[in-house]
Amino acid sequence: MPPSLPATINIQEPRWDQSTFQGRAKHFFMVTDPRNLLLSGATLEEARRLVEDYRAGTVPPGLTEDELWRAKYIYDSAFHPDTGEKMLLIGRMSAQVPMNMTITGCMLTFYRTTPAVLFWQWVNQSFNAIVNYTNRSGDAPITPSQLGTAYVSATTGAVVTALGLKSLTKHLPAIIGRYVPFAAVAAANCINIPLMRQRELKLGIPVTDENGNRLGESTAAAQKAIFQVVVSRIGMAAPAMAIPPVIMNALEKRAFLKRYPYLNAPLQVGLVGLCLVFATPLCCALFPQKSSMPVSRLEPEVQAWIREKDPQLETVYFNKGL
Repeated sequence: MPPSLPATINIQEPRWDQSTFQGRAKHFFMVTDPRNLLLSGATLEEARRLVEDYRAGTVPPGLTEDELWRAKYIYDSAFHPDTGEKMLLIGRMSAQVPMNMTITGCMLTFYRTTPAVLFWQWVNQSFNAIVNYTNRSGDAPITPSQLGTAYVSATTGAVVTALGLKSLTKHLPAIIGRYVPFAAVAAANCINIPLMRQRELKLGIPVTDENGNRLGESTAAAQKAIFQVVVSRIGMAAPAMAIPPVIMNALEKRAFLKRYPYLNAPLQVGLVGLCLVFATPLCCALFPQKSSMPVSRLEPEVQAWIREKDPQLETVYFNKGL
């Protein structure tokens, strides 16, 4: 019988070194794996039970290290890191590739008419609102009015940007018009994420020491977290919305797509999916999930509170959200 697994493996942290981009990329390839969406509720609950038992010091007989880490990543893919609640299915990071490849592919295909622009920007912002709510940082609740304000503002921003640029690019080469959806998505991310997380900007997000001991809440940490998420989201969209238009513009000039125009949307969705399979985890990995900042850059009152509790502490940590 194999020896029992020691109870000293730190599953509070990812399996790979998060101080390096390579380690973070490996971690997010696991977290964003679309196959996690196919796991049953029983499998998710079993993973939760195993992880919580292990954290409490209970090691099931015969458990291997690989099985433990597999359960940990199943748990991370479905449960919020701060609240522990099960996340909405389409709001999970494992849903990013299948959902975004469909929505983005359609935005890039149906961009020529105003009703199509309106519809797909609305669909995209509805999905983004769900993702931003599901992956918010901390345990601060979002009120229905805050949720509605962020949703309406981001949708309006995306539609205004898309329609404005669409009218400006009418007389420019067709390839320029294909990039209008990306500009609209980038503008909407800059509106949607801060508004969806406005409570964090007002009240702060939890900051901890290196061992995870909660020290208080900081709005400065919230600002840094939200900035990093906006950059990651725009970067995530960039390859999927920049590369396929070039390829599709070239293909549409050839006889093949003229003969089979109904293949336009499936080809576009497939190209977007190929880009997102790599862009999603790699852009999530741009910044550490457990981000940090010097105590000296926190608000004065938070600094004073932390100095009173631990005068030697130089750095605090926080979950930046996704």
